[in-house]
Amino acid sequence: MKKFHTIAVAMAAMAFASVASATTASIDKLSLYARAFGEIAYAHINNFMANQGLMLGVNNLTGLIPTMFEALDTVSREAVGFIPAVKRNSSAEKAALGQVITIPVTQQGTLIDITPGVTAAGTGGQTVAPNTMTISKSKAYEVLWGGEEQRGQLNAGTYNSTLLDQFMQGFRTLANAVEGDLASLAINASRAYGTAGTTPFGVSADLSDFAQSRKILIDNGAPQTDLQMVMNTAAAANMRGKQAGLFKVNEAGSEILLRTGSIALPVDGFYPHESGQIKSFTKGTGTNYTSNTAGYAAGATVVNIITGTGTVLAGDVVTWAGDPNKYVVAVGNTAAGPITLAAPGLLQAIPAAATAMTIGGSYTANLAFNRSAIQLITRAPAMPVGPDGKPMDMADDVVEMVDPISGLVYQIAMYKMYRQIKYEIGLAWGVKAAKSEHIALLLG
Repeated sequence: MKKFHTIAVAMAAMAFASVASATTASIDKLSLYARAFGEIAYAHINNFMANQGLMLGVNNLTGLIPTMFEALDTVSREAVGFIPAVKRNSSAEKAALGQVITIPVTQQGTLIDITPGVTAAGTGGQTVAPNTMTISKSKAYEVLWGGEEQRGQLNAGTYNSTLLDQFMQGFRTLANAVEGDLASLAINASRAYGTAGTTPFGVSADLSDFAQSRKILIDNGAPQTDLQMVMNTAAAANMRGKQAGLFKVNEAGSEILLRTGSIALPVDGFYPHESGQIKSFTKGTGTNYTSNTAGYAAGATVVNIITGTGTVLAGDVVTWAGDPNKYVVAVGNTAAGPITLAAPGLLQAIPAAATAMTIGGSYTANLAFNRSAIQLITRAPAMPVGPDGKPMDMADDVVEMVDPISGLVYQIAMYKMYRQIKYEIGLAWGVKAAKSEHIALLLG
């Protein structure tokens, strides 16, 4: 009876894991946690049944699932802020490495006067400009064990903890690589707010960094729903230490920041996140540049600069005399000539006279954006298949594990070799700043 009961529980756990697995496409956290619970329960009961002689022991990755989920759980709670904040583009999950994926971007139309008539006018056609991205990286983290090395660790009683640490490092390394690629998109922002070299939120009871970042996005026409802000740990520390109103329960309406230190509650319409991968940007060497005398209307993105020397880099923050806005350079130059400002371009016209341009200082690139402005594609690395559609890779076993926090899908493959065994933790991904107008820099 005990064996039958255990078998029944195992079958239920297997079914639970299968059902939960079918719901993960929506990246709903409840279903992700359900899948994790089901897979862990299945693995534990599977191992118990093998030890009790109720089934043959399995020589695959099943027994490692609890260890891998424990490692994944640890990494999920590190400072990874961009991955949960950006838009996951699931429609491109079948794309191959390097294959171009098109994201349709509609253009601004025009209004017409309504004139009654027998037929409708044949106007109103629009060209939908393609915005492309690719899955640009397919990476794996390797864990290799030789027989003698494993025996030594087993004898010392340290094998399980060492393997846990190795998987933890693998998950961390891949997550940080994705996070770093997303953070590097900061140079695609439209405009900037703040003072280069000064950490945001440093003035007590002053939330201007939120308000002014939001103003940039509003002025650019960004949707005011699902706004995200990703900051470095120094800015987050100022939020915790100097913005007392955020952790006063009677003012903030919650004690989460006070009790846990979490900055995840929305502030001024933003969902704040903290990242350990925020990039530092070193300004170009350009000095004494001015615009030429042609004059540039509001909305212009290409400006010809003259007289100065040195480099103007993509990512430099520049200002024009008489204009308080801080523009981000999309395409720079190594000398006098045209530079391109990020969309939507100039908010204030440059007069038909030589107008001084100033390059701001080096900065830390905190970001405010609408979720859909930054796209992330992730999937398990592809394995070759034969004519029958079945995998032909040398891996003895392959499992995919979904991070319940970020939604990243990791592929773990096991390769049995001559007197050694190798595990690979794999992930394929691509990133894209799809809409510069909906991204703002918060300088630090």
